[in-house]
Amino acid sequence: MPQTVWIARHGNRIDFVNPDWFLSAEHRYDPHLSEDGHVQAKQLANRLKGEGISHIFASPFLRTVQTANYAAEALDLSIKLEWGLCEWLNSDWMTEMPETESVEDLCRRFPRIDASYKGGIVSYPETGEACLKRAGDTAKRLAAEFSEDMLLVGHGSSVVGSAIGLAGPANTKINAALCCLVKVVRDRSEWSIALHGDTSHLTDSETVVRFN
Repeated sequence: MPQTVWIARHGNRIDFVNPDWFLSAEHRYDPHLSEDGHVQAKQLANRLKGEGISHIFASPFLRTVQTANYAAEALDLSIKLEWGLCEWLNSDWMTEMPETESVEDLCRRFPRIDASYKGGIVSYPETGEACLKRAGDTAKRLAAEFSEDMLLVGHGSSVVGSAIGLAGPANTKINAALCCLVKVVRDRSEWSIALHGDTSHLTDSETVVRFN
């Protein structure tokens, strides 16, 4: 049966808007969505209505959970937290393994999270190549385990890695902008990319893509 994997990046993050947020944050490497990031996430959710998505997987970082939650509400689905889709654990960006909110706290804030799902395991630090492979392997594992259409919500690097993992290394021209949308389709055993990072659903999209 054909299968479609939608891959989205989170909306704009508070430290992109206010860099000083980092100085006093409890979880310095886990910023929440900015005000315009919430708008972007809502627009992404509206774009995905009627696409037949059955599963939503999200990185456990707050900005990705917030983005995924808008989609979950719009599509009436649960959210499965998946560490394999997390941020690039780059030691140049982070001086330690990033601390995120606990699963228990996230479940209290976002009741649509499926606490029974257990995702992959990651280790800090990792190279850029390792990050792409980790995300790609995760996307392949999820597509094989769950045969229905799905949405993966991640970060710039994991969006690119997931797309490459499914469709092959030749497909590297992914526009991993904030709240972009990548569409990867399987027909028989062949995967192909139908959308390379579409942002046409956004009223305000970034012109220069930032990864950190």
